[in-house]
Amino acid sequence: MNRLQLRRAVVGLVAAVALLVLSGCSVVVDRPSQLPGAPDDAGPDQVSIVGADDGPVDVSARNALADLETFWAEQLPAVFGVVLEPLAGGYFSVDPGAVDPGEYPQGLSCGVDPLEVQGNAFYCRPAQSPNADSISYDRAFLGELAHGYGRFIPALVMAHEFGHAVQARVGAPRTSIAVETQADCLAGAWTAWVATGEAGHTRILEPELDQLLRGYLLLRDPVGTGTDTREAHGSYFDRVSAFQEGFDGGAAPCRDRFGPDRAYTQSEFASDGDFRAGGNAPFGTIEQIVDQSLPVFWERAFTEELGARFRAPEIESFTGRAPACAAADADLVYCPPGDVDGAPNGLVAYDERELIRPAYEQLGDFAVVTAVAIPYARAAREQLGLATDDEAALRSAVCLTGWYGSQVADGTIPGVVISPGDLDESVQFLLEYGNDPQVLPDVELSGFQLVDLFRSGYLEGPRACGIGVR
Repeated sequence: MNRLQLRRAVVGLVAAVALLVLSGCSVVVDRPSQLPGAPDDAGPDQVSIVGADDGPVDVSARNALADLETFWAEQLPAVFGVVLEPLAGGYFSVDPGAVDPGEYPQGLSCGVDPLEVQGNAFYCRPAQSPNADSISYDRAFLGELAHGYGRFIPALVMAHEFGHAVQARVGAPRTSIAVETQADCLAGAWTAWVATGEAGHTRILEPELDQLLRGYLLLRDPVGTGTDTREAHGSYFDRVSAFQEGFDGGAAPCRDRFGPDRAYTQSEFASDGDFRAGGNAPFGTIEQIVDQSLPVFWERAFTEELGARFRAPEIESFTGRAPACAAADADLVYCPPGDVDGAPNGLVAYDERELIRPAYEQLGDFAVVTAVAIPYARAAREQLGLATDDEAALRSAVCLTGWYGSQVADGTIPGVVISPGDLDESVQFLLEYGNDPQVLPDVELSGFQLVDLFRSGYLEGPRACGIGVR
């Protein structure tokens, strides 16, 4: 049984749910048909969902399932050489708080009791019975998720579970983590198709992509889970990365890139001390980690990849007011050589009170390292004679920060050691702070795009980052 294992242990979601419980209000999910120019809803005659009450979540799920059937009817033959057979067991919706057992005479997927689907959604493989080859979901819980993370979340859950149905038809990877992340990739391929406006009943708007990635935080395994753990699903970075691979490249990368040689960032804690600290270094050591690791990385990069000599910029913190070479209210700064006294190679600076300490406390230590690495990459671009203050420069700097993150993860940079969840913190930082003009230049890049750039640098290295590496 492929269970999505949705988790409630997220502060924002728990707070939202608690507020709903205390106020006695019901969760409201905007129906796609309420959006301007949205397509019509699929009817029960198109997709039958056992137990559905035709509320907003069931409508969203039915719309998604209708469009998933259309998409995979086209893509399975084109990409996998297989004709899509309809799910023999069908679809099941349940509200565990108001179950009518008469609606489910054989239970849900795999014969599971309706109460057992609480807080979950899952696909039942064809070898299991009764009601095999089917998808079941807790509509009340999906409503809670949609309330906290956007109306598209029920559709995303359907796309992930339908991905398992695709695997049942074409063959699945051997490990759990590969099975789950490949399903994320397949969901990404379908979501990109929806985003182009080709879906008959489902729509996603560009700002909702950031919400969708934030929602993926709920779907990661607990930090410190090993990749070989039974039913491992992947870290936040692993799952978001897989989704974006499908979104960018369609179904073909999902077919080709989830073999036994695929690398994952999920890992176990190396020591009890690391576990107790949640993988975070003490705040007082963050400056030392940054000062030691970034110059070493870039000196090596210039020598080995760029055929040049790197001159490390100065790094300093400030409180409240940025250096005179930058806007007074900036929280993250790069000043080129000549713009500030005492910094012949340029200056990287950050507001400890307004940015660095909150990012550390809310997200973790590697969020801080990621933040400082972005303007540091702009300093590297300056030394290569490249622009540092336009959208292309920011795209490149975020991509190069992903490359730096990959080298940290590989253990090749003295002075910094990766911990479980660190790269998840990079994703969170870009989603939470990337649209703040006081942190990154005020350009037209969404959090989704920033994460995709970081991912490209992490997976592909400097050749993806526009700095002239052959």
